[in-house]
Amino acid sequence: MKKNDTITLKIEDIGINGEGIGKFEGFTFFVKDAVVGDVIEGKIMKMKKNYGYARLMQVLSPSPARGTPRCAYARQCGGCQLQAMDYEAQLAFKAKKIQDHLVRIGGFSHMERPQILGMDEPWRYRNKAQFPVGTDGDGRIVAGFYAVHSHRIIPCEECWLGVEENKTILYKIRKHMEKHGITAYNETTGRGLVRHVLIRKGFVTGELMVCLVLNGRKFAAVEELAESLRGISGMTSILISVNRENTNVILGRELIPVWGQTYITDQIGDITYRISPLSFYQVNPVQTRKLYEKALEYADLKGEETVWDLYCGIGTISLFLARKAGQVYGVEIVPEAVEDAQKNAQINGIENARFFAGKAEEVLPRLYEEEGIRADVIVVDPPRKGCDPAALQTMVKMRPERIVYISCDSATLARDLKYLCGEGYEVMGVTGCDMFPWTVHVETVALLTRKAP
Repeated sequence: MKKNDTITLKIEDIGINGEGIGKFEGFTFFVKDAVVGDVIEGKIMKMKKNYGYARLMQVLSPSPARGTPRCAYARQCGGCQLQAMDYEAQLAFKAKKIQDHLVRIGGFSHMERPQILGMDEPWRYRNKAQFPVGTDGDGRIVAGFYAVHSHRIIPCEECWLGVEENKTILYKIRKHMEKHGITAYNETTGRGLVRHVLIRKGFVTGELMVCLVLNGRKFAAVEELAESLRGISGMTSILISVNRENTNVILGRELIPVWGQTYITDQIGDITYRISPLSFYQVNPVQTRKLYEKALEYADLKGEETVWDLYCGIGTISLFLARKAGQVYGVEIVPEAVEDAQKNAQINGIENARFFAGKAEEVLPRLYEEEGIRADVIVVDPPRKGCDPAALQTMVKMRPERIVYISCDSATLARDLKYLCGEGYEVMGVTGCDMFPWTVHVETVALLTRKAP
């Protein structure tokens, strides 16, 4: 077998990144967009010693779990990996992914497959989208998403995961750029002005934010563009983010108000949140409420507990917890997010929540050792890399009765649970939450309780 050979495969498994897996003459092949149960014709793209990668050329016999992608760009775009799979099959895949990580990495050999909280309507769920802006081969301005494993922009202004207003906003910005000769940023040369367009929407309030990410501070006829965008129902905030750095980080640190507020607001349950361009706010508010309600159930608060919320962002879950706890302490590394968290507490009249700016692995040990602040319950929602070892060690020293661990990567979750269970805790519950339908990503919440001496 060699590159460009055509092979027939029966897809019998699925990889953690959503690729179909089949075997041919003893070799394992990974095939994007193939579904378990498919019989496909594939073209070999790359060969390794014992495995290879193939491109799906045609489906000879479709799987019962195969669905029809709603988006015409699903195979090209890097955003969705599972549009070829029906939704129930996706939920089963994500439950198995969590279970496999807990067994293989965490060593929890008897862990049952967890429940997954799915969506009734798994489309149009994203309240935030970041569209790169560039030019096509003919020099025309395009906006959309990056193709798989590249920075080539697929011109897709209507994403079925995003809100309907995105298409109108991008059209208005693109036409304004064409009218005034405004250039798109070129990553190779570092020249050009418009890098990205960030759009956020409050699902409950209907408020919209548009943030132009520029390789500079000035945008021609910006008042004219603002006037056009203000015609869209819900428009609340128009800003410029200045990013002159040679980096993959999207937003710059300097924000220039153009029109309206510098933030929007939204609600989860009865809590109102103030959201700025740099704020971390879960992108799926429908599922966020389910996730936080499960975390609150696991925390089992009676009203007197001291709770720590590590990696707290703008205080989204801290304020949920504060309604049921005696005192909540939140820690977050981004100073702007801490400011938002403090304002969010004020907006909601919550007085039993304090927030600290800094690294969790530094703030937690300091306040525990110097001020003796203890914890009955600790809630953690770390980035993809998981908890810092120093933070885990301090959590163990504080000896909370319960730890509620929210994770966007079940592999690092399994690693951290293994450590905590080696230090006197046991896993009492695991639940998945499908925050990102049509992608391979899944959120997980786990409950650990301290073993009796």
